[in-house]
Amino acid sequence: MTAPADAIRARRKLTNRLIAAHAAARLRPFFTADVKLIVGDGGLILGADDVMAAFAAQFAEPGFTAYVRETATVEVDAGGERAAEQGRWSITGRELGGSYLAVWKKVTGQWVIESELYVTLT
Repeated sequence: MTAPADAIRARRKLTNRLIAAHAAARLRPFFTADVKLIVGDGGLILGADDVMAAFAAQFAEPGFTAYVRETATVEVDAGGERAAEQGRWSITGRELGGSYLAVWKKVTGQWVIESELYVTLT
């Protein structure tokens, strides 16, 4: 059985690969339907539909390559049902990045993102 922190790290790596492939629709299973996302400039995106639309719009931008999130820590609750992932994010080929925090929860045996906060620092 895979440890929760290892499963979350693996899912994060997979989302990085899907973003690099510009596969917005394939990202949907990684988010709860009511996901809350605070983007690097402080804007708020609510719900998986709007998050997918935001990804699709970014993928259509000329010169956009990929977001890369590098996990630093994953802390799992005592019950093994929720977790906090912290790390650094950047956009490939641009001097833009910062810190992030993602809240994961286990839904029908799979880890999904409940909320994310990105802070632009560079």
